[in-house]
Amino acid sequence: MRYVALAIEVYMLVIFLRIVLEWIPVSYDHPVGRTRSVLRTVTEPVLAPVRALVPPVRMGNAALDLSPIIVLVLLGIVASLLG
Repeated sequence: MRYVALAIEVYMLVIFLRIVLEWIPVSYDHPVGRTRSVLRTVTEPVLAPVRALVPPVRMGNAALDLSPIIVLVLLGIVASLLG
């Protein structure tokens, strides 16, 4: 069970890194852009269903995607129950 909890914690770190890298405006061919693309590929299968259930919160002209926060909280709970 500890290995599953560790895998969940690593996945949580990947989601957090994606959140941080989404704020860095770089082109796709930049190393940060390529890393961000890989992180999107890895995290989108989990975030997309949550995003479908909870739409982004509108704040004027911008929208805040709550799906990473919700997934991080849920994974944190699961990891603490397993670990």
